Amino acid sequence: MNELVYLDHNATTRPCAEAVEEMLGSLQAVWANPSSTHAPGQAARRALVDARARVAAFLGCQGAELVFTSGATEANHMAVLGALELGSPQGRRRLVLSAVEHPGMLALAARLKAQGVAVDLIPVNAQGQLDLDAARSLIRDDVALVSVMGANNETGVLMPTADLAVLAHAVGSPLHVDATQLVGKTALRFDASGADLWSVSAHKVHGPKGIGALIVRKGLAWPALFSGRQERQRRGGTENMPGILGFAAAAERAGLTLARDLTHMRHLQARLEAGLCAALPEVHLYGAQADRLPNTSCLRFGVLDAEQVLGKLERAGVIASSGAACAAGGTLPSHVLTAMGEDAVHAKASVRLSLGRDTGVDEIDRVIAATVQALGPLLESTRAPADSVAA
Repeated sequence: MNELVYLDHNATTRPCAEAVEEMLGSLQAVWANPSSTHAPGQAARRALVDARARVAAFLGCQGAELVFTSGATEANHMAVLGALELGSPQGRRRLVLSAVEHPGMLALAARLKAQGVAVDLIPVNAQGQLDLDAARSLIRDDVALVSVMGANNETGVLMPTADLAVLAHAVGSPLHVDATQLVGKTALRFDASGADLWSVSAHKVHGPKGIGALIVRKGLAWPALFSGRQERQRRGGTENMPGILGFAAAAERAGLTLARDLTHMRHLQARLEAGLCAALPEVHLYGAQADRLPNTSCLRFGVLDAEQVLGKLERAGVIASSGAACAAGGTLPSHVLTAMGEDAVHAKASVRLSLGRDTGVDEIDRVIAATVQALGPLLESTRAPADSVAA
């Protein structure tokens, strides 16, 4: 295989040409501080206002609801810490999250729990689907925030955010959705989501790294994570103009072809999963019975360790990632799969193949062939002889 096939789009995407061009141009054209009152500063201000409108149009929100951040991690922190600041005077000191949140969100929750904040995790079933009955029992009137991923980054399983919005609002709690994996991979927009807060990151939708946003529904006076007058006093610090303009260009580009891209990725996903499962009977697909993103396939090849599988695939020209958290001594079991009921051996064996809008049919066929060639002999060696199975 002469060229690498990149199937790690849930981790990051290649910046599109439109984003790169606009970012490079901004370094010369709108280099001034948009808070300055002189002519160059006001030119930068106009570019900022225009970029905000373009991003908002793609995400389905108003420009005034959009708070630019350094990425989804910062946006998540702003949502959680702001909710606790608002809720504490009313005795709301409890967070309700799903058990399959991003490790960064779970780490924040653990830190807050050590400081006396109550944290409850909503379980999932074997398909990775949220247990709404459990959610209903956990979401009470002492909750400061209900926060879930819109789609799981490992399995691609979609979360019932509309149902959670109803439950949260019934007890006076806002709903925050980490929409990082939703944007560009579903047609869902903020204005139709029922959520009060959305976190997004540009580099997941062919924009630059280091820029994202928190959408705050109109009418919510949300506390700032960083004090300052920028972003309507909701996020201090001079605006990252190259990043914001790159985000705007990427958002505009994604919006133009979204429907076609979703159909294309769904077709490729079906082709990839059917091809691998037909050729290798040991393949197990996680979340197969659940509604999933059209680009995400979380697989296990028997009990082959994920690091071994990824090494074999990369040598065969296929770039993928592990569903487990990497550590110095290898991999830890995926907390997502553990929450789905998998044991440690299986939870350390998951591999994520995440497609992109530019992935080609020929690349999928090359991945299937390369995977069978690389892993087939290993899997065959683990199969029991036919006569022993019959016995």
